[in-house]
Amino acid sequence: MTELYSTPSTALSRRTTLRAAGGGTLLLGLGLAGCRSAVSEAEAPAGKAGTGPRRGGTLTVAVNSDFTPSLLFAQSGQSLQHRLIYNTLTRYDDRLRPQPELATSWEYARDGRSITLKLRTGVTYHDGRPFTADDVIFAVKNLQNPLSAAQLRATAAAVTGFEKRGDHELVLRLAHPVNNLFDLFEFMIVTDRHSVEDAVAGKRLNGTGPFELTKWSPGTGLRFTRNEKYWQPDRPYLDGVEFRVVPQADALLSSLRTGQSQLSFSVPGKNLAVVASTPDLAISEYTTGGGAFYLGVNTTVAPLNDKTVRQALAWAVDRERILKQVLGGYGLASATPWPKSSPAFSETGRTHYTYDPGKARELLKSAGHSRLDLPLLHINLPGDTAVAEAIQYDLKQIGVQVTLRPTDPATAQKNLIAQKMPGLWAMSHGFAQVQPSTLAVSAYPFNEAKNTSKFRSAAYTKVVREAWTTPETGARANTLRQQITDTLLDEAFIIDLVIRGAVQVAAKKLHGVTLNKFSYLNLDDAYLAG
Repeated sequence: MTELYSTPSTALSRRTTLRAAGGGTLLLGLGLAGCRSAVSEAEAPAGKAGTGPRRGGTLTVAVNSDFTPSLLFAQSGQSLQHRLIYNTLTRYDDRLRPQPELATSWEYARDGRSITLKLRTGVTYHDGRPFTADDVIFAVKNLQNPLSAAQLRATAAAVTGFEKRGDHELVLRLAHPVNNLFDLFEFMIVTDRHSVEDAVAGKRLNGTGPFELTKWSPGTGLRFTRNEKYWQPDRPYLDGVEFRVVPQADALLSSLRTGQSQLSFSVPGKNLAVVASTPDLAISEYTTGGGAFYLGVNTTVAPLNDKTVRQALAWAVDRERILKQVLGGYGLASATPWPKSSPAFSETGRTHYTYDPGKARELLKSAGHSRLDLPLLHINLPGDTAVAEAIQYDLKQIGVQVTLRPTDPATAQKNLIAQKMPGLWAMSHGFAQVQPSTLAVSAYPFNEAKNTSKFRSAAYTKVVREAWTTPETGARANTLRQQITDTLLDEAFIIDLVIRGAVQVAAKKLHGVTLNKFSYLNLDDAYLAG
């Protein structure tokens, strides 16, 4: 049983302080401490009465792009395997309440300037080395590195001191209160501090997670085997997991329909209708959000430095058509980044820009333009290409001729981080599904200090910083969130199109799959029935 204690008013207020007796093993064992819920259209049938989860078997996951070791500490489309190898300090339940993982309990100081973590004992890395407080210190310092590509580096950098109280108790001291510390704890994989250089080179990934990486075949996939020394008793159920890289949409769909693969999050929207008619497969949508398709704008490229032109683009895209025709109807057409589960969500914001090509043409004319020619970078995968083509079509209707630039996923992500995008790009972003301040202090497209659009605004920086350090409930928090939303809509340097959590396609015999808030795959409780 666990006891919940309220946090001090200067720290987190909605997410309570948790002291978990017995290290939270009961919570984890029941699968309650995980992740976003998936709402299934065709719920997988339960196993035979009285049999419970079945041990053994290898799960094959079809992915459309390969693992990129150099992006190990950044959340991206190549992060799916993180939670198989590594644990995090905590993880959210569906109501954004942090639950124990490597940290079993925590307590904020009343002034919000420090937090004391009790760490799980008896945890070892895959090589047998014990997990200690030094590993947490390393994990935080690793993200603080100015050269780090990690999105939550600003939050990690707020930690200015460490006080060890033995191997399994640690105090983190903060430069100032932040309201997204548990976002950091769920984002931050706890790697082996002795082999991190090998990890980012893809040579050796040594973690405390449920599976050990035994083989990486670049361009082909990954192979994992059960960690027999995993700290969670009797987990995982599976003997192994294989990731198979299948970039072609038809081949990926075929692998699922024929049973060669049992799980994928990469099926393009236009193929989901086929999945829905396949008896042995089920579609599940992670409805709390976790991603959004958007049109990015480089504000240093003329005439995109004129917000009137950017607003014209925002009015020109038919979000509902993209949702229905390109994404198979899964998601929410929206002009703002916030899913409905976010405290920053409002219907007014969601519908601020609707499809109005006439208004878009008028705005372009008022800015002195009747025709524009612009490049648009997109990831060269089927689903992403379809979104880019839909944007291209809509913009053509208002006189904006777009030339598509297909780019491989790893290069696109590196360009995003390095601010090397052309005038326009179409990708997807995360970070709106957690504490709202995280989006604007962490996500590359929105970061107030250094964003991909190269948008700069002292007013934007001021409101983002205040929102980040203000308790997340109350009138002031609501006002600040609204001000951030208003800035995003008015400046239109990121033009959100459709909010969309992960869409999971799985064999009906597969049970217990979850994703954390950053789309790390959790297979602790997964099993293949029959």
